[in-house]
Amino acid sequence: MTDFPATLERLYSRGAYGRKLGLDRVERATQALGNPERAFECVHVGGTNGKGSVCAFVSTMARVSGQRVGLYTSPHLVRLGERVQVDGSTLDDDVLAGFIEEVLALDPELTFFEVMTLVAFLAFREAKVDLGVIEVGLGGRLDATNVIPPPKVAVITRVAFDHMSDLGDTLTAIATEKAGIVKAGSAVVLGKLHPDAREAIDVRIAEVGARLVPLGSPEPIAGAPLAYPRMAMIGTNLAVAVSVGRELGFAPEAMANGIEATSWPGRNELLHRNGQELTLLDCAHNPDGAVALSHVIDPSVLGEIDSRRDVALVFGTLASKNWRAMLQRLDHAAGHRIYVAPPVRTAADPQEMANYLPGEVASSLPDALSRARTLVGSRGVVVVTGSTYLVGAARAALLGLRPDPAIEG
Repeated sequence: MTDFPATLERLYSRGAYGRKLGLDRVERATQALGNPERAFECVHVGGTNGKGSVCAFVSTMARVSGQRVGLYTSPHLVRLGERVQVDGSTLDDDVLAGFIEEVLALDPELTFFEVMTLVAFLAFREAKVDLGVIEVGLGGRLDATNVIPPPKVAVITRVAFDHMSDLGDTLTAIATEKAGIVKAGSAVVLGKLHPDAREAIDVRIAEVGARLVPLGSPEPIAGAPLAYPRMAMIGTNLAVAVSVGRELGFAPEAMANGIEATSWPGRNELLHRNGQELTLLDCAHNPDGAVALSHVIDPSVLGEIDSRRDVALVFGTLASKNWRAMLQRLDHAAGHRIYVAPPVRTAADPQEMANYLPGEVASSLPDALSRARTLVGSRGVVVVTGSTYLVGAARAALLGLRPDPAIEG
């Protein structure tokens, strides 16, 4: 029996390293572990936004199609184990801790994200998964997940401005980094991209001899509507996921059933309490995501409210994010704004946000949620967004869940 809290403490101490792009450390570690990343076929999913949703759809479609599936995503919302799932279930804490300790013993220089990536590879090999659905952490070319062999399908959902200090300050530069997951022999599925981003990715596809798969319809069965909650919010991500499913040979019925069975918490997730007190959780953490969310909150789309006066925005994000642009894009979406810091050390100052665009400042997330509900009443909608870390903390508070610590990695 492992001491899970002690293991978490050792793991989280690696967070002090931050994100270190580069493959050398992970390549040495995979060799020491017997190359677990080669034990299964992969779908590798990169992009600025929509990666997690596509991963969730693809993994569930694969499971419904009879495959044993590993899913690796980041960050977690509530529990660390959400990052590594086998056949739709998170690992038990003892099993997860065992893999973590094995990896921690390899190299004291491995970062938090590198450790968790290696944990996923070990877990998937031991579980004998047929398919690993792997979400890129940051960028692509130098992301720890990119030690995998050429994937069956490489996916790039969207390219927008985010993490510019790491990836570059033009769409061409950012797309070039994300295109690094495209490898020889892989099929490639792309979302709707800006021409500059598309050109950079097309260059990579031609250079390595990959094969572009045309983006198809989001309907697995033509003319058959899907019973997926809040379908209008999924956009191109669903078309990307279905195009991946077709490339993998999934039957249309299995894809449709998989989509309808998919759950992806914290992403356009609408929580109800007693049929009222609606709270919308969405991990929009950059301006591109904020644009999509602004369309969702519109009364004509949300269908739960009469006007923006019935909407209270609970917003908090990281200091490194372009929160001014995010707030501009959400300016007319809500009648009330409450600013609060996410539970991480690099949170942006809520007071600075209130000085930029007027709103109330809350000293804690429970206070922010309570005040937002008071402002809109039981029939209004509280929207929590701006940071995955804030959404995760809100989800834990609203559902009475026990969270593991948040970490930027």
